[in-house]
Amino acid sequence: MPDPSQFNIDRTYPGLWTITFSNPPINMFVPTTIVELGALMTGLDANPSVKVVVFQSANPDFFIAHLDVAKAAERPEVLGLWRDFVLRLAAAPVVSIAKIRGRTRGIGNEFVLACDMRFASRQSALFGNPEVGVGLIPDGGALEWLPRLVGRSRTLEIVLSADDFDADIAERYGWVNRTLDDVDLDSFVDTLVRRLASFDRETLAAAKAQVNRFGTPTAAELQSSIDLFFPLLALPGAQARRAKVRNVGYGVPSDFELNFGRYLPAFGRADDDHTDKQPG
Repeated sequence: MPDPSQFNIDRTYPGLWTITFSNPPINMFVPTTIVELGALMTGLDANPSVKVVVFQSANPDFFIAHLDVAKAAERPEVLGLWRDFVLRLAAAPVVSIAKIRGRTRGIGNEFVLACDMRFASRQSALFGNPEVGVGLIPDGGALEWLPRLVGRSRTLEIVLSADDFDADIAERYGWVNRTLDDVDLDSFVDTLVRRLASFDRETLAAAKAQVNRFGTPTAAELQSSIDLFFPLLALPGAQARRAKVRNVGYGVPSDFELNFGRYLPAFGRADDDHTDKQPG
């Protein structure tokens, strides 16, 4: 595959690829990210020596911030490419592991949900799907993966609140496999992936395929959420909320991006601006 611009690939250890996201300043997903992830899957499919792939971030504050919605709206076909990538990653004979430090929201959360396993820093990892707070719904897989992992009621809490959830709650809900103290995260994941890489690829793939019978969404399920995205994006309420988001540090290092969930209740509909205000 051509050298990607959105992440780096370390192939040093036999049977293992380590993918490090590096899209400054806050690791936002843009259309190019999705295209390059598709090329990554093609590279993995063509290399029978790879048994495990680990995804991590070069930015300690942001694993993946979220999707750049404006850029995605300019290239609506990338949502279909995202659906295909998620399905390929879940079905691949390679074991995928997310090693999470920092914020992972929106499509970032949907990315780690599509990985086979998730391990998070107890001190720094933060998760959320903020889409409802900006007048949208998650369209990249959260509505399909979360009910399978955490159940209906907890999915509704996560999605409808559009809030941030720390690593301890994520572990308690079954959102991630486990949390570890930050100083222990690298060594734990390294030990696990080297153990997996010592086993036969065919056996790993066969076991994963059998488990997949009970835990992966279909293409039609994922597409049903994608089909709602652009109609909701065009609604007046979503337009008004997004206009407010753009004025508070969206897409750049800011208190808003660090604390996304805390800000969302303030982005009410434009026609609610005067509601409940007392006369002067």
